[in-house]
Amino acid sequence: MKYSVDTYRLYSSEKFFSFCIRVRVTMKDEVDIDVLRKSANTAMHRYQYFAKEVVIGEDGGYDLIPNKREIIVLKTPEKLPNLCSEEVNRHLLFLDCTGRDIFFNISHSMCGGKGMMPWLQTILYQYVADKYGITPYAPGIRKTDSDLLPGETDEPTLDMLLNEEPIYEYKSKKPVVMLLDYLNGMYNPFKRDPIYYQFTFEQSDIMSFAKNNDSSVAAFFLMTLAMALNKVLPEKYKVIGGETAHFPGADIGLPNSYHDILSHVHIDYDRKYFRYDVERLGTYTRSQIILQADPTVSNYQLRKQFNFLEKIDEISGQKNKIAAYAKNDPSSGKEAQHGTFISNYTGWADFGEVANYIESLFAMVDGHLLLETLSMSDKIFLSFMQLIKDTKYVNAFCEVMDELGIPYKMEGPFPNVRPKHQLPHE
Repeated sequence: MKYSVDTYRLYSSEKFFSFCIRVRVTMKDEVDIDVLRKSANTAMHRYQYFAKEVVIGEDGGYDLIPNKREIIVLKTPEKLPNLCSEEVNRHLLFLDCTGRDIFFNISHSMCGGKGMMPWLQTILYQYVADKYGITPYAPGIRKTDSDLLPGETDEPTLDMLLNEEPIYEYKSKKPVVMLLDYLNGMYNPFKRDPIYYQFTFEQSDIMSFAKNNDSSVAAFFLMTLAMALNKVLPEKYKVIGGETAHFPGADIGLPNSYHDILSHVHIDYDRKYFRYDVERLGTYTRSQIILQADPTVSNYQLRKQFNFLEKIDEISGQKNKIAAYAKNDPSSGKEAQHGTFISNYTGWADFGEVANYIESLFAMVDGHLLLETLSMSDKIFLSFMQLIKDTKYVNAFCEVMDELGIPYKMEGPFPNVRPKHQLPHE
């Protein structure tokens, strides 16, 4: 039996299929939908591991099987089609476009941002080549006729993981969780209004600040959002918690795997920490990332996840699996660890000359006070996501940037509308 995060989601209840990654790429020229359709389907010859549909397996769990039908590319409609529906040929992905925007939609059950980015880059490379009749110089992009990288489709197994005591184990200081915001954002139709803002930064500005303040790009956005929340949250909340995802693939011999193999880094900021200077705050944040990204720590987290999956795997029947998962879900029990916000950084992507044809790219998922950061060429692109339309959080974030002297361009808010899933049932 192989275990991965996509297995983790496939075995669980349908709530995990509600998550779709939607990336907005704004080109410098109007998008030609016919060329894009051709390019997207050409690129899929290399990414057959994404050409899947969902079925009910013999044991009642959700399985992925090959899907040879065309990848759908459509004009952005008023209502997006469901993933897995006939409208998108039952695929877990599709593209839509309008004006200069291309939207890439893919089920989070397939991969995360790291696994999605090479597919997106290949399509954009092929699109630029097809539309303009050129061969862009982009050695960092996987071409449609290139071989798969070693281990690109490999899933992690339990025996790959270190079985050592972690050098560190995070003990939560019980940071404030935005419970009322979440409840309103999830269930109150009068308050729910998922939105995102787009922030564009010069990479040199962020890197210069990070270098001068013992920080990094990932640490910078963790500490600055924490600083922003310190401005607006009541003093009765003693701790503000940040959370970020870590990809430990290289530590288990799978640096090229597209699978969403993740551990999590938690950083609890006692309110007194915000009296520190920014260099000390940067040192604290970066050191926590380094400590919790240690292979013994990340593998310890993964081992617990995989052991949990093994128990779910032994259960037969979809309803029984869902019930067992709900009862023992490690993300919702008494020992579950939650932050006040999440800030993820996918890293810098090498687009080569293809970047000359792209104005911006922003990733959207589902969450409240959640940042997703992408980097291309000399720019950093950040999506600031909320479930309710309250400007105090984003205004405080802008205030922190102004105080630190970090220039930025802010756009939005835009509605964070993403596809849902349409799944088979027993």
